[in-house]
Amino acid sequence: MTQAVSGERGWEARLVDARQSGDPSERAALIEEFMPLASRLAWRFRRSNEARDDLVQVAYMGLVKAVDRFDPEHGARFPSFAVPTILGELRRHLRDRTWRLRVPRRLQNLVIALGPVSEALSSRLQRAPTVAELAKVLHVSLEDVLEAREVSDSQFVRSLDEPAQREGKVSLADTVGGEDRELARAEQGVVLDGWLGELPPRQREILRLRFEEDLTQREIAERSGISQMHVSRLLRRSLEDLRAMNGRGEDAAG
Repeated sequence: MTQAVSGERGWEARLVDARQSGDPSERAALIEEFMPLASRLAWRFRRSNEARDDLVQVAYMGLVKAVDRFDPEHGARFPSFAVPTILGELRRHLRDRTWRLRVPRRLQNLVIALGPVSEALSSRLQRAPTVAELAKVLHVSLEDVLEAREVSDSQFVRSLDEPAQREGKVSLADTVGGEDRELARAEQGVVLDGWLGELPPRQREILRLRFEEDLTQREIAERSGISQMHVSRLLRRSLEDLRAMNGRGEDAAG
């Protein structure tokens, strides 16, 4: 691409002419020629969870900044200036715009650098690099690499509105949790415990034996040392008292 440009006139000379003439179409044409380079640089960060289209747009922004900031009088060729400018814009975006949890800047930068370095070592070694090898290339400690790997999951948080699968109408929210059918029963249990606390001890014990231990009235009578008829009367009275308490509660709620 750059060879084709320099075959006619140097890219740097064309940029100077475009600035002097103030022709926005010439500036746009020059930016367009280097857009494939920006796209390839964005592809280096494809391991992040950020959408590739978003990364490409960030790379294009870096390219525009490179065009506007480039000074040919410094003697550098434009590609050698544009590449670090675009990469810096991409790293800044991943560092400042994609983290959902507070992570130290040092670790943010290390996480961003870890992906490209890991990929380059994997290609050269034909295997996954060890933590020690990554630490050596990045000039950090083993603990730093391990910590960066641990916090990398904090960089992106998926929305519950996102589809659970690549193609489908079911969202993540639809797969997380559900209606707790025991919740209403637990609430009723708390209310019932309060009502039972208002009953006399003997009535509470009769209800417990009947409904918790599932004893018959005859078995309750034998255990309590009273007649079966007395047990029946206590059960009936207790249930009537509970219904009355429920009625008071409904009236208060109304």
